[in-house]
Amino acid sequence: MTKNQEPVTIKKYANRRLYNTGTSTYVTLEDLAVMVKQGDDFVVYDAKTGEDITRSVLTQIIFEQENKGTNLLPINFLRQVIRFYGDSMQLLLPRYLDASMDNFTRDQDKFREQMSKAFGVPGFGMMEEQVRRNMEMFQRTFAMFLPFAQKQNAAGETPAGDDIDALKRQVTEMQQRLDRMSGRSGDKE
Repeated sequence: MTKNQEPVTIKKYANRRLYNTGTSTYVTLEDLAVMVKQGDDFVVYDAKTGEDITRSVLTQIIFEQENKGTNLLPINFLRQVIRFYGDSMQLLLPRYLDASMDNFTRDQDKFREQMSKAFGVPGFGMMEEQVRRNMEMFQRTFAMFLPFAQKQNAAGETPAGDDIDALKRQVTEMQQRLDRMSGRSGDKE
């Protein structure tokens, strides 16, 4: 996932702007997120103190992603992580999480392949097929409740014989049915 080169140096200035020294451009947290996804390694230093603040910037990126509605971290997981701060197991958790994520990343392709096999077609096609069938069923059911809808021929065009008068007749017929169902049998209000 990471490339075999020196990490790019990012400097964070007091005005909270991030400067990529590799490209000599200012970048955003979103730009850094893209770099992470592409496997580009970087370190972030406070421009004034020289302190390595990579961890806090990566945490900020996660925070921003979570705020956008991309909820990757379950609430229970977040609570458990918070509980480990100050705990005697605190020193072991980072190594455990790092090893777990490495294993997950290595096995990601195998996992995708297994999921594709389990659901039938690559890209979870079986679920997509089920959604398509559900939509067709919904459309057929919806059509049953639209007795006034004009009929269409195979080309999807409305034949010339169906016009506004036919629609008015259908509305009148439906009103009569509703009147009979409600017991008004022809009374007009």
